[in-house]
Amino acid sequence: MLEPLARTALLGFAHLLTGVRAIYDAPLPDRPCVYYGNHVSHGDFALIWAVLPADRRRRTRPVAGADYWEKGIVRTYVGRRVVRAVLIERERDKRAQDPIAQMSAVLTAGESLILFPEGTRNLTDAELLRFRSGLYHLGRTNPGLPLVPAWIDNLHRVLPKGELLPIPLLCTVHFGAPLAVADDEDKDAFLERARAALLARRPAHLEHA
Repeated sequence: MLEPLARTALLGFAHLLTGVRAIYDAPLPDRPCVYYGNHVSHGDFALIWAVLPADRRRRTRPVAGADYWEKGIVRTYVGRRVVRAVLIERERDKRAQDPIAQMSAVLTAGESLILFPEGTRNLTDAELLRFRSGLYHLGRTNPGLPLVPAWIDNLHRVLPKGELLPIPLLCTVHFGAPLAVADDEDKDAFLERARAALLARRPAHLEHA
């Protein structure tokens, strides 16, 4: 089968291009969880994936937009077979499945997810876009689900907007302590708390920029 070779090549390329390393504020959960990060590139999930321990990586799937990953034979193959993405239809009127149900089924099966709550790549000057509600609803549907903030640093400079060739630069994924949706927590309050937890993982030079 070609998929394991393709996965190895993808991970090798990510390490070669970015020298990506992980920083942990707390041990990673020892059960299915959601790693949620900032979204500046189509390659974001690959860096989170690349720094996870091998046994966890084998049981972790990225959540991605079906509209992007189902365009063309090669992209569909990579999305479905190589990275085993959970493909979500982002346009409501085209959905045949409930995205929260799709993701919950993966968690129930014993696998973790990589999710980007901004919902789309951040191509603005803002450090982080407002979070959409999916992270909250996923946490409410799966009580106690560990939600792990993972800030990806420097990837936006590896492939700047409008450039065709990547620039090799060191990148870091900074994992924070997991949080969960409280039983009586309001949606907006939780999303702000989750967003603040992710922003808190920024390198010091960004916090004061």
